[in-house]
Amino acid sequence: MLRKRCRGEYDMSAIRPSTVEVETSLRLVAPDATALPVRASLRYDPNDPYAVHVLFHAESAGGEPVSWSFARELLFTGLDEPAGIGDVRVWPWNGPRGDFVALALSSPDGNALFEVPRSVLVRFLRRTYSVVPRGHETDHLDVDNAVNRLLAGR
Repeated sequence: MLRKRCRGEYDMSAIRPSTVEVETSLRLVAPDATALPVRASLRYDPNDPYAVHVLFHAESAGGEPVSWSFARELLFTGLDEPAGIGDVRVWPWNGPRGDFVALALSSPDGNALFEVPRSVLVRFLRRTYSVVPRGHETDHLDVDNAVNRLLAGR
């Protein structure tokens, strides 16, 4: 949204950066090393500037997507070296099919290991950095709104 100032000038600070979303196919690596395709979306919302979200889409028409959120910096670091401890871990994964990134997710319900094409993640991260440059996340963080959301959840 642009706000008109005077005589044809517009206040460019009123422009809100847009969400980045990329549809892709990940590969779920089974214990026997076979891989099954899984439809997913990579999502970045500048209103939540430190996080990226992976939405796993259910194959059934009425199924709700399952969402995992983690630090954008974790995904960036995991492109070139192992990163993360606990629920989300990311590391380079080179195989006969090319360059991938491994995404390991753990929860009380189980563990999953996914192969993500490295090129997809690189393009996705580049797009997120064009919306909110790396190191400038605090410029897009609405602290008052975040505190109000936290307090409302009591």
